[in-house]
Amino acid sequence: MSGKLLKSGLIVSFMTLISRVLGLVRDVVVANFVGAGAAADVFFFANRIPNFLRRLFAEGAFSQAFVPVLSEVKAKHGDDAVRELVAKVAGTLGVIVTLVTLFGVIASPLLALLFGMGWFIEWLNNGPDAHKFEMASLMLKITFPYLWFISLVALSGAILNTYNKFAVAAFTPVFLNIAIIGCALYLAPTLTEPSLALAWGVFIGGAVQLLFQLPFLAKAGLLVLPRWGWRDENVTKIRTLMLPALFGVSVSQINLLLDTVIASFLLTGAVSWLYYSDRLIEFPLGLFGIAIATVILPNLSRHHAGADASKFAYTLDWALRFVAMFGLPAMFALMVLAQPIIAVLFMRGEFTENDVLMVSYSLVAYACGLLSYMLIKVLAPGFYARQDIKTPVRIGIIAMVANMGLNLMLAPFMSYVGLALATALSASLNAYLLYRGLKHRGVYQLSRRTMVFLAKFALASILMSVALYYFSPALSVWTGFTLSRQILQLAMLCVGAVVGYFVLLLLLGIRPADFKAKTVAERQG
Repeated sequence: MSGKLLKSGLIVSFMTLISRVLGLVRDVVVANFVGAGAAADVFFFANRIPNFLRRLFAEGAFSQAFVPVLSEVKAKHGDDAVRELVAKVAGTLGVIVTLVTLFGVIASPLLALLFGMGWFIEWLNNGPDAHKFEMASLMLKITFPYLWFISLVALSGAILNTYNKFAVAAFTPVFLNIAIIGCALYLAPTLTEPSLALAWGVFIGGAVQLLFQLPFLAKAGLLVLPRWGWRDENVTKIRTLMLPALFGVSVSQINLLLDTVIASFLLTGAVSWLYYSDRLIEFPLGLFGIAIATVILPNLSRHHAGADASKFAYTLDWALRFVAMFGLPAMFALMVLAQPIIAVLFMRGEFTENDVLMVSYSLVAYACGLLSYMLIKVLAPGFYARQDIKTPVRIGIIAMVANMGLNLMLAPFMSYVGLALATALSASLNAYLLYRGLKHRGVYQLSRRTMVFLAKFALASILMSVALYYFSPALSVWTGFTLSRQILQLAMLCVGAVVGYFVLLLLLGIRPADFKAKTVAERQG
């Protein structure tokens, strides 16, 4: 069983790697194009709101509610029942997101007011940043339809994942990155307001992602005509699970959105600095945390439907061990190499050396919570697969309240860096409470063997980071290098860190076979 999980996890991770690399290329293009000034602040703001709703309707609450029910229907009633459920869910979800999308497009000035209050006040007072509010309203009209496309993309992706076709959904985000890059390079020079090209890239990217997945659904015999099914028994179960999950699943996104509201009152560039640092955190998070969470949810749902508690617990233990093995060294490496990474990726065009410093501060703060972000992605499916949404919601409320309290305490002294640190600390609280909830329910508890592994991962990561710090030049020296020298130096540091880390793991007694245990005795070891 763990062999199949590992294979599926590697497939999703590889596809996600392609997407994340293109995502970094996209961010490099955007940084060169608009830097971290007013135009960048407005685009990231206008893109964050539909992305926030995407996490709620699509990757977040919807998927976590839909996959367990779909897996149960498939296991108990077969493919015909699955097709009927898909038709009714597609029709019901389609109507809802259409109404929400229309509201977002029409009410974009209201949304810009609510989530960019600082810019609205500037606009009322005819201040120097008044144009930000007007541009945010216009960009939202263009980017908001992305919600409609990506919600249906999430539906088709969840269906394919349930049938163990993970590669298609994992590869799909590549097209969003290509669309934004293409619009920045070719559409922007033709517009009087070039930054609008980025918003059109978001719109086009959403449409292409949906069109890409439809043939795969058709090939699997699951492309059906949507039907309204609000009162269907299984649709009712999904929306009952989804309503509380609209909040609980996407607490981290709500925190980021609230950070954006506060950042709109801070100095120009704060929204952009937080965005770039968050994007760098998203790279390892997507590569390992989200990829493994995507793979284990259908498996956990099947084990729950089959009442196999031992396999359920082992799947969680395997996933936690896997993400910790990569999450801990990634966390330390991002802290040590923050400035070199940012300089190599973004420091050109409108992106200055001062922007490198500013982004590095928030990146270090966000990185403190990287392992916690990954653990949330792994532990939360332990509840969703059991169709228990209320517990993560309660935990999410606690984490969000803690985040806002920390924001108010830290932002006055640490500005935007305080917002990033508050997010990391509240994520750690969230992960701890999720684990405690699973433990108290007798669902999952860390095995002694996994605790030993975690200690070894931590030791190897610390030793690796000390070596990285010793061999990394200061930023003043780094910026004196040519770009090719910077890339070569960073590549040598990264390769050396990866090799050194895994050599340390081997010396500490960890072997690849530890992630392929098949017997009950090994699972319980």
